[in-house]
Amino acid sequence: MAALWRRSQIIRSSVELLSRINPALRKTHRWTRVVYPGVAAVAVGGGLCAVPFKQVENLSHDSLVRRAASLVTDSSSTFLSQVTLALIDSLTEYSKAVHTLIALQRQYLASLGKLSPAEEDAIWQVIIRQRAEVAYRQEEMKRFELTWVSSVRLCETAAEAAYISGAENPCVTIRTNIQLSQSQVEEAQKLSLDAEKKLAETKVMEVERMTQYATTLESSNDEEEMPEAYLRED
Repeated sequence: MAALWRRSQIIRSSVELLSRINPALRKTHRWTRVVYPGVAAVAVGGGLCAVPFKQVENLSHDSLVRRAASLVTDSSSTFLSQVTLALIDSLTEYSKAVHTLIALQRQYLASLGKLSPAEEDAIWQVIIRQRAEVAYRQEEMKRFELTWVSSVRLCETAAEAAYISGAENPCVTIRTNIQLSQSQVEEAQKLSLDAEKKLAETKVMEVERMTQYATTLESSNDEEEMPEAYLRED
C-alpha cells in the first residue's frame, strides 16, 4: 500500500511539473482523473492491473468482475498446464526407470548360475542403483501428482467463479483445459501402472527362479556327498 501511495504521488508530481512546463497540458485534467482512480483500483485489487486505465470510467463493476474472473481463469489454466507437463514427464521417467529395472532383473535371472562371484556382484550393484532411481522417480511423480490434483481443484474453483460472474467463455475454456489435462494424465498413468504390473510379475518370477536355483544347488550337493556315504557304509 505504501509503495502504491508513493507511486501515485510520483505520478501527481510528474503531471504538475509537466503542466508548469507546458500550460497546454493543463487541459488534460481528465487524464489525471483516470490515472488516480486506476491507482486506487490497483491498491484495492492487491496489485492486479486487470483493466486498462483509460477504460476505467466506462466500465461497470460487473464488467470489471468479469475481466478479473477472466484473468483468474487464464492464470489458473497456465498453472494447470505447467503442472500437467511436469507430471506427465515424471510419469514417463518413472515408467522408463521401472522398465530398465525389469530388464536388469530378468537379465540377472537368465544368467543365474552362469556368472562368477565378481560378475554377479557387479550386476547386483547396478540393480541396487536402479532400484534407488525407481524410488526417486516414484517420489517425484507422487509430488507432482499432488500438485496436479491441487491445480485441478483451483481451476474448478476458477471456472465456478467465472460462471457465477457471467464470464461464460473463460468458464468453458478452463473446463475444456481441465478435461484435456485429465485425459493426458490418465494416459501417462496407464503406462506407469503397466510398468508396475510387469515389475510385480518379475518379482514373482525372481522368487520362483531363486527357489528353483536353491533347490538345484541342494540336489547337486546331495549327489556329491552320496558316494562318500556309500563308502562309509561299506
